[in-house]
Amino acid sequence: MFERLLYFLRRALRNMRQSPFLCTAAIGTVAVSLAIMAFFAIIVLNVQQVTRHWSQEVQVVAYLDQVPQEEVLKGWIDEIARLPEVEGVSFVSRSEAFEAFGKRLGADSDLLDGLDKDILPASLEIALKEDYRNRQGVARVVEHLRGHQGLGDLRYGQDWLERFESFLDLLRFSGLVLGGFLLFAALFIVSNTIKLTLYARREELEIMVLVGGTPLFIKIPFLLEGALQGALGGLVALGFSYGLFQLFLQRGLSSLLLASGVSRIVFLPVNDQVLLIAAGTALGFVGSLVALRKFVRV
Repeated sequence: MFERLLYFLRRALRNMRQSPFLCTAAIGTVAVSLAIMAFFAIIVLNVQQVTRHWSQEVQVVAYLDQVPQEEVLKGWIDEIARLPEVEGVSFVSRSEAFEAFGKRLGADSDLLDGLDKDILPASLEIALKEDYRNRQGVARVVEHLRGHQGLGDLRYGQDWLERFESFLDLLRFSGLVLGGFLLFAALFIVSNTIKLTLYARREELEIMVLVGGTPLFIKIPFLLEGALQGALGGLVALGFSYGLFQLFLQRGLSSLLLASGVSRIVFLPVNDQVLLIAAGTALGFVGSLVALRKFVRV
């Protein structure tokens, strides 16, 4: 079994050496296709960082009609904090709210001069866990709070939340459509490139059929060749995309995204790098399989 596998591997490597131009074209096609997908993945990955940062702004603010005794207030905070959607609860007193409002006014904070510091209501700011920073999670918390005695008006930025979720849906849909299109285009190009290599060896294939070669025996070296070319294309795409990321993409994304609150621009994580090489191997294998089914009549 091992010797047969070694034989197929040697034949695949020999085929690659015999057609260096077509082999290079196939590897280059896979590399270019995967590099485009890698660039798109890097952009989506970093935009997702922005949306994750924005999602930290999703919180529920419950205004207090009257500030209760300290023990009662602590009981309310503990009760809300035990909700599965809640990450933390912080109490903002009237004076703290007044001070924060003055900071938001900035240079116009003197407009508040002479006003009573108790003019603004105290509130509970309720931060949500990351998985619940959406309309469903907010709705569950708000439903619980509406039945709570002592809590007055509830604010949770419903309009902003709807726009934020619409943006996320658009981002996911765009990624799905563009990723699927790029994958299909890459498969089409790779399949046709490999078909050219098979066309150049059509006489060899015909001779193998005439001498009694089984379909599997004939196809396995070409499938291995396609997989090897795809893996090499994946490695080239990874190196190429990393080089361009360091030279251009990182700087370009920094100027666009760092102002949105992202701490740093990231490259593909290790899992995605392995996935890129695996995708190249799969593309080469499937491209060879498609080309063999249409070209090799055995």
